[in-house]
Amino acid sequence: MALTPQSNEAFLREVDEELRRDEAVAFWKRWGKLLIAAIVLGLLGLAGWLWWGSHREGRAGEQGERFNQAIEALSANQPEKSAPILADLAKSGTPGYRALSKYTQADIALQKDDLKGAAALFAEVANDSSAAQPLRDLALVRQTTAEYDTLQPQAVIDRLRPLAVKGQPWFGSAGEMTAVAHLRMGRKDLAGRLFGELARDETVPSSIRQRAVQMAGVLGVDAVDQTESKEKTAG
Repeated sequence: MALTPQSNEAFLREVDEELRRDEAVAFWKRWGKLLIAAIVLGLLGLAGWLWWGSHREGRAGEQGERFNQAIEALSANQPEKSAPILADLAKSGTPGYRALSKYTQADIALQKDDLKGAAALFAEVANDSSAAQPLRDLALVRQTTAEYDTLQPQAVIDRLRPLAVKGQPWFGSAGEMTAVAHLRMGRKDLAGRLFGELARDETVPSSIRQRAVQMAGVLGVDAVDQTESKEKTAG
């Protein structure tokens, strides 16, 4: 009995569905276990990632509390209590607290006049790519301060060149050390120019600006201390 067009279309659709079903069954028999394993591994990976994120946040919170304890101990003039906390965080802390702990250790060493030890710790922070850039820059400035008397003037200039630029956060300290290095090399023109920039920059700490005004004047650069001028005008 011949099939009508409608019956023929239905038959073909049924055959197509049956073929697809057979292919799906064959595919599942061959690859089903692997797919299940892949899905399970994916879910385990996601669960692990979520756990690690939560664990890391919790760990960072705990380390934050410990770091605060160390700072409070230092504020209370109890360095013996802060030392083991800082030492532990400096070795096993998260990147932020590890860098902060090393920086604090360096500061303590500097207060004890251990310039070599302080410089080494500041250098570790300055070279730590996982630390925040502002902290790394400040550590580089402090490292240079600790080593200044042992460094060649050109080494100071080269090291601080990116920071001894107007608009940089540590322009005051980096600029002053760079200007003195120029002076030590006999480049009074470069030193005077930089002292003048420091003197005119209102974002530079007042103590550095006042010294810069004096040095610029000695070197024949007209650098007006804007702070003093405003105070005189207001008065």
